[in-house]
Amino acid sequence: MKSLNALKMSGAEVLPLIEGGKGVAVSTGASAGAWAAAGGIGTFSGANPDSVDSNGNIIPMQYKGRTRVERHEELIQFGIKGGIDQARIAHETSGGKGRIHMNVLWEMGGTERILHGILEGAKGLIHGVTCGAGMPYKLAEITAKYKVHYYPIVSSGRAFRALWKRAFHKFGEFMGAVVYEDPWLAGGHNGLSTNEDPLKPEDPYPRVVILRQMMNEMGLHKTPIIMAGGVWYLREWDHWIDNPELGPIAFQFGTRPLLTEESPISPQWKQKLLNLKAGDVFLNRFSPTGFYSSAVRNPFLDDLIARSERQIAYSLEPVGDHDTELSIGARNRIVYVTVLDHAHAMAWMKQGYTSALRTPDSTLVFVTPEKEREIHKDQTDCMGCLSACKFSNWAENETHSTGKKADPRSFCIQKTLQEIAHGADTDTQLMFAGHNAYRFASDPFYSNGFVPTVKQLVDRIMTGD
Repeated sequence: MKSLNALKMSGAEVLPLIEGGKGVAVSTGASAGAWAAAGGIGTFSGANPDSVDSNGNIIPMQYKGRTRVERHEELIQFGIKGGIDQARIAHETSGGKGRIHMNVLWEMGGTERILHGILEGAKGLIHGVTCGAGMPYKLAEITAKYKVHYYPIVSSGRAFRALWKRAFHKFGEFMGAVVYEDPWLAGGHNGLSTNEDPLKPEDPYPRVVILRQMMNEMGLHKTPIIMAGGVWYLREWDHWIDNPELGPIAFQFGTRPLLTEESPISPQWKQKLLNLKAGDVFLNRFSPTGFYSSAVRNPFLDDLIARSERQIAYSLEPVGDHDTELSIGARNRIVYVTVLDHAHAMAWMKQGYTSALRTPDSTLVFVTPEKEREIHKDQTDCMGCLSACKFSNWAENETHSTGKKADPRSFCIQKTLQEIAHGADTDTQLMFAGHNAYRFASDPFYSNGFVPTVKQLVDRIMTGD
């Protein structure tokens, strides 16, 4: 493998190895600081990061507000304090080496206020901000105000062109790099467009070449591209290194840092990673963000799959072949369905799925009364963790509503990610992971259940493995 040369990013010479940010308390200051101390760029999550007390103990996020708006304000304040705490931990852990970045999702609730609050409260501790999950047009303006570099995450050259032309060209000096995230292989939320087939992955090389060509047209010849999603062994990317067609390249690792001593995830989660098989990570569209996302297929996802399969269309009046009456709900409201769907509904009810929940698409999904109560409670407890949520119908606008019915086919992402991040059963919660996570099981580095330190992992990666 070709030797890796240091790149200047966020104002310092660093190894071109970046720790990918994983939201809701999974990428912490401890892991980010350790990665930076190893000479690369460590990234902590600015999406609902944990606050800590004077002894370093996590302070539980307990919401006291009676309304969504009140809880949303609490969420923002939790996010600001947690981000400042994690930045401080990362800075202290790094010992002044490498660089520290913060990762945020543009479509998370209160993003702009949280960014301002953390960057103001942690001045000098954060050197860069990576941001994806949406089109972050104001990212450059906000980070430039604090003289911090910005790193937009895109999945196509077209998305970057739109960002550059509309906003980024005004703040070109603070662009640290462009993160190309493979929309088929990356973990968490994925940037698949409506023109791309989720079942037909594309080779990232020609897509990144197009991105580089666009960047060159904009005068960004020396600005690195960070390849993210699907990176495991660097020797598999040897043809990318020192390739004049691609220009300066760095590599981001999101899944491998999960299995380190500094990673805060539970022992059960780490053990689960060691035993995954090819195909266990599932690209799906259940997220309340509306984006595709990649997560380990488990009973949590299986329940969502089955819930959507127990679904039929209905109308409030007899129309066409929707001419068969179906009585639903405690008030025995009459809706009209097809003869075949009526038979399906009666069969599901006999199995215990007696609650019919309406969706924004004029369909009914059938769940147990227990699941119905859980869904309604989660929707009621909403604290506005997203700019727009299809599960609860919350939105950051004047009405605080998307204007659509809440969608029971989705789930409360804040609840499940908080619970798994803090030790809940991996079978009952959403577990994000990249599609190469199955390689833990066959990689000899992890034989006999070995869990490395971050430094050991970085050293290993540098060998090509």
